[in-house]
Amino acid sequence: MSFRTRLPKTRKPSLVSAPVAALLSLALPGLGQMMARSERRGLTMLFSLASSTILLAWRIRVVARREVGFSAQIVKAYDLQPTLLYLTIAIALLYLWVVLDAYMLARGPESRQAAGPFILILAVFFTLGWQISEIDWVSFATQLEDGKPTIMKIMWPWERALHYPEEYLIVRRIVEVPCIGEAPEEAIAPQDEPFLHVQPRCGVLTTRDKEGTTIYVTGLNLQPKTDTAIWWKDPENQEFRQRQGGDSVVVTTDDKGGFQIAILMPKRLVGSQSGRDYTDATREADKWELQARQLASVGEAEWSSEIKLIVEKMIETIFLGMMATFFGVILAIPVSFLAARNLMSASPLTLAVYYLVRTVMNIVRSIETVIWAVIFVVVVGLGPFAGTLALTIHSVAALAKLYSEAIESIDPGPIEAIHATGANWVQTVLYAVVPQIVPPFVSFTIYRWDINVRMSTIIGLVGGGGIGFLLVQWIRLLDYRAAGIAVWFIAVTVAILDYVSAEIRERFA
Repeated sequence: MSFRTRLPKTRKPSLVSAPVAALLSLALPGLGQMMARSERRGLTMLFSLASSTILLAWRIRVVARREVGFSAQIVKAYDLQPTLLYLTIAIALLYLWVVLDAYMLARGPESRQAAGPFILILAVFFTLGWQISEIDWVSFATQLEDGKPTIMKIMWPWERALHYPEEYLIVRRIVEVPCIGEAPEEAIAPQDEPFLHVQPRCGVLTTRDKEGTTIYVTGLNLQPKTDTAIWWKDPENQEFRQRQGGDSVVVTTDDKGGFQIAILMPKRLVGSQSGRDYTDATREADKWELQARQLASVGEAEWSSEIKLIVEKMIETIFLGMMATFFGVILAIPVSFLAARNLMSASPLTLAVYYLVRTVMNIVRSIETVIWAVIFVVVVGLGPFAGTLALTIHSVAALAKLYSEAIESIDPGPIEAIHATGANWVQTVLYAVVPQIVPPFVSFTIYRWDINVRMSTIIGLVGGGGIGFLLVQWIRLLDYRAAGIAVWFIAVTVAILDYVSAEIRERFA
């Protein structure tokens, strides 16, 4: 048994002396390290100091952009955000540390290359990132309580999932205006039927100068714990709500569906369209109708319109991802064979095709699906077709890359055997490559369908169809319960598709 021993790496002597290396790093950070034969260390120091200084200067300008002159901006930024001052001190210390590091490196191989500068570099970049990202955990903790109602609407939105058919329940009672002779007798309230008891049954209307008769209304056998509005209908069949103190009169029934309320006779202008004079107490009485209206639930619970719309858009989202995956696979398969190096390196021409296809795929894949969706929305208009095109284009590039890598990782033995028989390129692919790539191709295809379904919810935000468009509309309208139902449907659908895709991949793997 033999053991391999690792010999210490010998470093070439420095090109300059230690003081000169320190002066060089003082003039240009990292130059002294490079002259001391530590090029990577020097370049890291140079890039870190330069980028951190540029980011710090940019942040100072952003914080104090309204100030004129960079010196005034510095003072203002340090005053508004003292952390920027501490960052400036840290960068200055890092600068001095780089100079000292160059001096130590140039002294000789016995000098240790401490990791201190790199720790300080990481600390500076972390602090800059904290500033630029405007992370404020204190505000998050204090404002979380204010956001709880919205969060709860999204996390538990099921109050909007069911809809109960509603209709107005109207109970009527006649009141005579004015009182002439004896008041009408009160009817006996029927059992288990809505009824209004009014006392007195006649009165005088309210005018500009005088309040009308106060009547006492008792409701029986109505819907329990339901808001009930008081309405009137005059002899001219004009309906209007009872107002008292400037507000509409609304009373809530008790557990047994009853209520009691005292109201004034309504106000009407003297002389109506028919010429009636309601101040004349000697004429024949008119029939006024007092109404108690409830918006009551009738029938069994039904799925709400939001649920029906979400299901419709969720089905659209699933099939949007499926169609995009279907077209993506058809186009990606032939492209993947052109992007496989082991199949395209036989001649300079095929190798050139390989590099061209790879370059195009990388460009297409680097553009996010949302950007493609915006482009196709401009071309074909809003709707799922634009989303399908966007997902298809991105799927072709992504699947072609995955397929080509699967082709490149196949066993070369069958290819060599087929070549030995004198087979051409097409025969080689059919008999030596295809049998080996079917399982990974199926796995990648199912995985891409999963991705496309999830991405289709995002492209909907820019008009690419699917449930995403619906979701963003509800969020803009602050309808968080409806948005919460959509979020739950998306999560459940993605989870189901993930389980199904895993089962399919397991069968073909």
